[in-house]
Amino acid sequence: MGTARRKVGPESARMVELGHPWIIADAYTKKWSAGTAGDLVELEDPGGRFLATALLDPSERIVARILSRHTMRLDLGWVKGRLAAAVALRRDHGTLGDTDAYRLVNGEGDGMPGLTVDRYGEYLMVQLYGSAWRPHLPLVTRGLAELLSPTGIYEKSRPQKTRELEAKGEGKSYGRLLHGTPVQGRLRVRENGLAFLVSLEKGLDTGLFPDQRRNRRDLMARAAGKRVLNLFSYTGAFSVAAAVAGAARVTSVDVSPAYTDWAKENFAANRLNPARHDFIVGDCLDTLADLKRSKGRFDIIIMDPPSFSTTAKSRFTTRGGTSDLVAAALPLLDEGGLLLCSSNHQKVDIADYLKELRRGALQAGCGLQVVSLAGQPEDFPYPVTFPEGRYLKFVTCVKSGG
Repeated sequence: MGTARRKVGPESARMVELGHPWIIADAYTKKWSAGTAGDLVELEDPGGRFLATALLDPSERIVARILSRHTMRLDLGWVKGRLAAAVALRRDHGTLGDTDAYRLVNGEGDGMPGLTVDRYGEYLMVQLYGSAWRPHLPLVTRGLAELLSPTGIYEKSRPQKTRELEAKGEGKSYGRLLHGTPVQGRLRVRENGLAFLVSLEKGLDTGLFPDQRRNRRDLMARAAGKRVLNLFSYTGAFSVAAAVAGAARVTSVDVSPAYTDWAKENFAANRLNPARHDFIVGDCLDTLADLKRSKGRFDIIIMDPPSFSTTAKSRFTTRGGTSDLVAAALPLLDEGGLLLCSSNHQKVDIADYLKELRRGALQAGCGLQVVSLAGQPEDFPYPVTFPEGRYLKFVTCVKSGG
């Protein structure tokens, strides 16, 4: 029995021909015969011409994700071939250095759309975006085990409304062991020669975002002797990088007491005394107002907020709060100081993000000179035909005037 065929409309056909890996649900896909998430389907244009082989996900907005521009079988050989190519890309084009926490498979960027694999020391973490890969997870697990022989392989689920869930219970288990030996407690990993503790079972995220690795390394080259303010500090990775690099004092602000305690543990893991630095549990905008009243001054301010607010009472969202956040932070920054701003919101492009920074600077009555624009590092590749793959924006600005 051959692979089922699915006809797409002319607009989707054009996008496939341009190399985009997604089929978005539309009037044409609504006419498709019933199928199950994970079915392999062959896409054809309105004239019946073959376009690509894709994974079906009928209940999602992305109703199919393209695996190949050719006919194919989703078997162990295909999976191991894609995994081996991903490993080779990082070996030949990466700058990992003293790092054992990084992205091994970056979904669309490695020809496995909707699936990511991160390495944390001798463990691997698989995440599925949608249901299409679920039936094939045992195959992926076997391929990873045979190719890389990790101590263990975990999956961390990606439930809906993740930020609301995170606010309700940071200690809930979202990870499960798929293969090998379980981790006892938090796992110690290395990034840029620094030590960080990650959780493969508890919480929605592991506690370390590898896509900021290069930006943390760049901060280390700038932080010696500086007073650093890290907003939305999470588990303190940027704070640790600054402190290890010789920052005079680092102030870390996060709304979560649990993440703040985790940040202190990361300081201790790097033989840093947390008591020599400041940790503030609170809303970032409220804290900025308090620091302004107390005439706090800084040489470097970092703002790397989550995509969505983690608490119902927080006023911050990426789309609506960046300019207000910049305006509130700039009065605390010395002339010539650095403002490091980051957004991982896929739907906000760099031009719109710079407009947010401009609005904040105008509101604060001072200037910002952009000296660097960065994104995710080499282990987060994306096809040139998939602009959504360049999601991370990291802007380094110098304050002038005001």
